[in-house]
Amino acid sequence: MELKYQTGFGNEFAIEAVEGALPVGRNSPQKAPLGLYAEQLSGTAFTVPRSGNKRTWTYRIRPSVMHKPFQQRDNKLWRSSPFDEVVTTPNQLRWDPLPLPDEPTDFIDGIVTIAGNGELFSQAGIAVHIFRANKPMTDRFFYNADGEMLVVAERNRVRFLTELGVVEIGPGEVCCLPRGLKFRVELPDGDARGYICENYGAQFRLPDLGPIGANGLANPRDFETPVAWYEDIDGEFEQVAKFGGNLWSCEIDHSPLDVVAWHGNYAPYKYDLRRFNTIGSISFDHPDPSIFTVLTSPSGEPGVANCDFVIFPDRWLVGEDTFRPPWYHRNTMSEYMGLIYGQYDAKEEGFVPGGGSLHNQMSAHGPDLDAFEKASNTELKPQKLSGTMAFMFESRYIIRPTKFAMDCAELQHNYSDVWQGLKKLFRT
Repeated sequence: MELKYQTGFGNEFAIEAVEGALPVGRNSPQKAPLGLYAEQLSGTAFTVPRSGNKRTWTYRIRPSVMHKPFQQRDNKLWRSSPFDEVVTTPNQLRWDPLPLPDEPTDFIDGIVTIAGNGELFSQAGIAVHIFRANKPMTDRFFYNADGEMLVVAERNRVRFLTELGVVEIGPGEVCCLPRGLKFRVELPDGDARGYICENYGAQFRLPDLGPIGANGLANPRDFETPVAWYEDIDGEFEQVAKFGGNLWSCEIDHSPLDVVAWHGNYAPYKYDLRRFNTIGSISFDHPDPSIFTVLTSPSGEPGVANCDFVIFPDRWLVGEDTFRPPWYHRNTMSEYMGLIYGQYDAKEEGFVPGGGSLHNQMSAHGPDLDAFEKASNTELKPQKLSGTMAFMFESRYIIRPTKFAMDCAELQHNYSDVWQGLKKLFRT
């Protein structure tokens, strides 16, 4: 399959897979071209100001209402707010990677919720999931009415065949699937694993740059949105929806990925994290991690995010008389961290690709003993950190682990030991 993309973040695109499928001069003519149905997909309220309004007009073979009634199905290990299965601990938590499934498992059935916060019915907060899959979705489709899904690939490629085109990501790339978008998933390499931030709140957007100026961090032109692509297939299929915190299923007699043309600014997109323009100190002191923000989901309070998506990619360290790894800290924002590949400079052991850590609001954390001693005593020459890619989902709300996350064998019960060897160095 040849993959084609359009570049730009939040652009108003217009694309057709068949010439003449897009109407000219109007969105919903009395008869849409080529016998298609006009249908709008709205990602915001109709009355949101033009600058923030998100919607896409689709021209499809059948309208989305053509399916049998939904019935509730098993949620498996997918959990949603209020995340009150277990008491939330202030302890620092860390997990080894979850293994791939033993049985054939597709993308939806392989989602395991690790933690979350907020309230999806109030459209605030996030959920943190791990996906593990070894089976393509051949006869089922999915959409999430509860939130958009930021997918971080860690092991092998994942291909999303959506209503608005085909998006493929591999380790080091991310894909955002808007709320309500229908898709199915293929696995070009046979199996795949990665992370998902299910965002109940405001849609992810590029952060403001402030004193940085006009350039830096993630450049809008490096985001890619797929071109129009469609399936015209009849058969017996299952359509799964996540709605109100539960999974629902219905029968559908055709592929819902039948959009022949579309125009608008509400669409999936991908981004290669290795294109991030890292900003850092060229004099002294390690800057706040907010300098590494790729995307942000704002809350109602300026500067305080519902969720920030932050990465720690290859970069040069040149600070003089500076402790270069992230310093010890306690902060009001809660942090779930994952590793895509390589080694994280503040945790060189125990934090491995596919694993994760959770440092909640005001829970102290920072470099382990080995990283502290190395950073404190090394000769400070310019140093290139290379072959590494870690990320963080950072939220203003306490991130509450699920019962599965607290009971699973992958939870490292001795995680706090990494700091216990730090010595008293005070002298007068």
